[in-house]
Amino acid sequence: MLSQSDIKLINALKLSKNRRKTGFFLVEGPKMVLELLQYPNFEIVFIAANKTWLDAQPNLSQFSIKEISDKALQKLSNFSTANEVLAVVKIPEHEVFSVNKETLYLALDTIQDPGNLGTIIRTAEWFGINEIICSKDTVDCYNPKVVQSTMGSLYRVKCHYCDLSAFLMKQNVPIYGTLLNGKNIYSETLGKSGIIVIGNESKGISEAVQSCITHPLFIPNHPSSKAESLNASIASAIVLAEFRRK
Repeated sequence: MLSQSDIKLINALKLSKNRRKTGFFLVEGPKMVLELLQYPNFEIVFIAANKTWLDAQPNLSQFSIKEISDKALQKLSNFSTANEVLAVVKIPEHEVFSVNKETLYLALDTIQDPGNLGTIIRTAEWFGINEIICSKDTVDCYNPKVVQSTMGSLYRVKCHYCDLSAFLMKQNVPIYGTLLNGKNIYSETLGKSGIIVIGNESKGISEAVQSCITHPLFIPNHPSSKAESLNASIASAIVLAEFRRK
């Protein structure tokens, strides 16, 4: 059964500072946990689940399993409706990151909404992006809401956090970014490699990061549109689709 120290740990992992301190994060829900089992590079500390879910899983002997009631699970869940099972997982250690000049990457400058980041990670995988470079003030990719909204893509897409402007300044590859004074993305020649920068939901790309952009791009709006901006995850999808189309 789940101990009080287990409960304390699960609750603690809802905060970024505790995820950093322990090196653990949470995964919730049958789909997310079952998919997690397919990736041995993610070390599972323990699985907490109700009896119904446990009885339906024949091959869990190699994991630390803790049975939990639906009522207790609901109290621990990050969501309005608990999802039968959650897992405490060790955050994987990624190797030192370096840019391959033949690869296309996504860079995120101060993305702060967990739902946006999760959707961007999921979108990135759809378009074949395997690694994302995030500014230090971008929301933690192991935030429970980010994890959930990636729908499993977090298991396959690596997120690297760094001083983004300092990182970009060192790169000798095309650096694209969506700016109001950029060139129409639909008429530009886009390369198969480089780094695409997506900016903050309300402020766009910071001045420090803007100075690193070598190929400014603009997603034109419809002449009748009065919208001030695009959602960051939608902008990511449009830009990546256009890069892959060409």
